[in-house]
Amino acid sequence: MKTLLRASILALAALSAGAAQAADDTDSVGPMPVTGDVPAMCSAGAVEGGDTVFALGVIVDTATGFLLSDLTAPPKTLAASFCNTRSTISISATPMTAQAFAGPAPQGFSNAVDYTATASGWTDPAARYNTGEAAHPDATQTRPTAFTGDITVDVSAFTTVGGNTLRMVADPLYQGLVTVTLAAVS
Repeated sequence: MKTLLRASILALAALSAGAAQAADDTDSVGPMPVTGDVPAMCSAGAVEGGDTVFALGVIVDTATGFLLSDLTAPPKTLAASFCNTRSTISISATPMTAQAFAGPAPQGFSNAVDYTATASGWTDPAARYNTGEAAHPDATQTRPTAFTGDITVDVSAFTTVGGNTLRMVADPLYQGLVTVTLAAVS
């Protein structure tokens, strides 16, 4: 029994010494990095109100048949647009053309209207595209920093393709298209 008691005391002493020694020892690992990735991205947002049509209504003077010189349409706002890095904004457009009229316009008439499309608010100067010009040096603009905000898209400066001495052929729909593109630049 004494042997058993002595063995128990020795085991208890050894455990206590080991626990005391473990409490005094420390070890650490680190610092350990926590990493992630944010890819470059852009969003052109959404058209406020959801109406994407620049509705001009009747585009000619009904007494003369000539294109009206004061055509206007409310601008469109692309709300909540953003790029989280350096970016470009580009605008492109196509002339308004008669959709139902087939073939070339008769002499003295035109079946197309040129105009200027502008995207402002992203860069200064604004991106601008004139459908009647062969070159479009202002159609793409660069913003050097990340940005979030609204882009205002407008159409203006309507002219008759072929000259303002031509009348417009009758057609229930003259249509052109405007496209705004935001792109991240590396």
